[in-house]
Amino acid sequence: MKKIWRIKEEDPAAQNRLSSALKISKITAQLLANRGVSNPKDAKEFLNPSLSYCHDPFLFKDMDKAVSRIKKAVKGGENILIYGDYDVDGMTGVALLYSALKNLGAKVTTYIPNRLLEGYGVNSQAIKQARKNGISIIITVDCGITSFKETELAKSLNIDMIITDHHEIMGNRVPGAYAVINPLQEGCRYPFKHLAGVGVAYKLVKALYEDSPFNACDFLDLVSLGTVADIVPLIGENRILAKSGLAELNKRERVGLKALMDIAGLNRKDISSGTIGFALGPRINAMGRIGSPQKALDLLLGEDESGALELAKILNTENRNRQKIEAQILEEAFSKVEREVNFKYHRVIVLESRNWHPGVIGIVASRIADRFYRPTILISLDGKQGKGSGRSIESFHLFEYLFKCKDLLVGFGGHEAACGITIEKEKIGEFRDRINKEAACNIEESVFSPKLDIDMDIPLNLLNEGVLDEIESLSPFGPDNRRPIFSSRGLAVKEPATRIGKNGFKIWVTDDRITCEAVSFGRSALTPPDAGSKLDLAYTPSINNWQGLQSIQLELHDVSTHP
Repeated sequence: MKKIWRIKEEDPAAQNRLSSALKISKITAQLLANRGVSNPKDAKEFLNPSLSYCHDPFLFKDMDKAVSRIKKAVKGGENILIYGDYDVDGMTGVALLYSALKNLGAKVTTYIPNRLLEGYGVNSQAIKQARKNGISIIITVDCGITSFKETELAKSLNIDMIITDHHEIMGNRVPGAYAVINPLQEGCRYPFKHLAGVGVAYKLVKALYEDSPFNACDFLDLVSLGTVADIVPLIGENRILAKSGLAELNKRERVGLKALMDIAGLNRKDISSGTIGFALGPRINAMGRIGSPQKALDLLLGEDESGALELAKILNTENRNRQKIEAQILEEAFSKVEREVNFKYHRVIVLESRNWHPGVIGIVASRIADRFYRPTILISLDGKQGKGSGRSIESFHLFEYLFKCKDLLVGFGGHEAACGITIEKEKIGEFRDRINKEAACNIEESVFSPKLDIDMDIPLNLLNEGVLDEIESLSPFGPDNRRPIFSSRGLAVKEPATRIGKNGFKIWVTDDRITCEAVSFGRSALTPPDAGSKLDLAYTPSINNWQGLQSIQLELHDVSTHP
């Protein structure tokens, strides 16, 4: 599928201003301007993020109520339950809050629902069991903002609910909990609205730890791990927390995470946002998807090295199983797209099957959305109901379109880019038609053409190790601060392409002044160009270290061959 290149307009004034004030290249200055950072003061803060720039946690609506109630519970010896989601964001948040409350002397236990048996969010059976166990206060992490019935049940059982969540709020309504801490709720004065669930939990701990001998910064490794893994925008406070936490992760002081790094082959490697996204996050998430999330939580909380190593091995094995299941589902889903999807009509892909593992369909939905550039919802059927997971594309607010179809759904939740649904099997056809009809009425056709945002069009010979070191200072990379993409034109391919793996290839390209290795790892379905051909490239540059030698490597995003 041909991509539309969207090259950002250059800002020469910002380039001159920033490069002069900060002694950086005009390329790096333009990258800062592209990210909305156009004056030297803001640029210094961006390049040197400090925890001192974070906002006061008491700006959150209900924060004072939550802190007062929790301190009362700790002082009175009440039983507290922390109820979290089964993904990395939820589990790191639970581990953080559990450890923090233990430091304060609280009587606290944890609960993470089984994805397959209980599904997402707070459930009534767990609340009833909590009451039997003498729980008088439940604190949710990364869930609860749509748990209206469950909150009322807790109240009827004399359990105070404190909801900490970051997900979208339906129709400006929040559950009638004792306290709700969510930056998106109406009347919340907290300036930064994009925290992950673990980020919200961290702010609660910051508030609880005021005037105490404990330091919430001890948990920044968990905050960084959950924030990056949840794919929230890495700007503002998220950038500060992620960068500060990555420094802590690289100290390898948390026993469980060190064991996981060793098992993943990272014992001598720098831990970056990419490492979290491709190595650590998937191994923790695998337990929530197809295994027991409790084992992942035990790893995060563990202090025994041998026990942590055994748990890390389990997580590694489950991740391999997840990869096998994912590959099988992806193959079947691609086949169903070919047979069942009419791209002239279907702007949203909705597929269902009884053969699909509900814990893995979200990953597969993301792959299909990337391949066909259509919002995609995959549904795993079990009896008369199905559980679905969806992933979207730019400019298609998936949660809003689910809201337009809410009468057809048993339940749903999520945000602009991802969702989860529960639906009766007999309603799937009607749901597919409705969401596609709504999309046809309200969305322009151009939304469904893949775009490639390019930071800057540059001559290839402007790249050097100094510039690439500057670019690396923009890390950690992620949503809204992705790795920079450049384009260079009129390059020549020096020799025939070399195959890498199943679908990848490597070529050498030159502008007659500099020659670079350019690599496609197969994710973009690119066709290798012929030797001698002229082409334009879109790529992300980096320094490749191989056997003690350093060279510039271009990771390809798109190739446009000259006629």
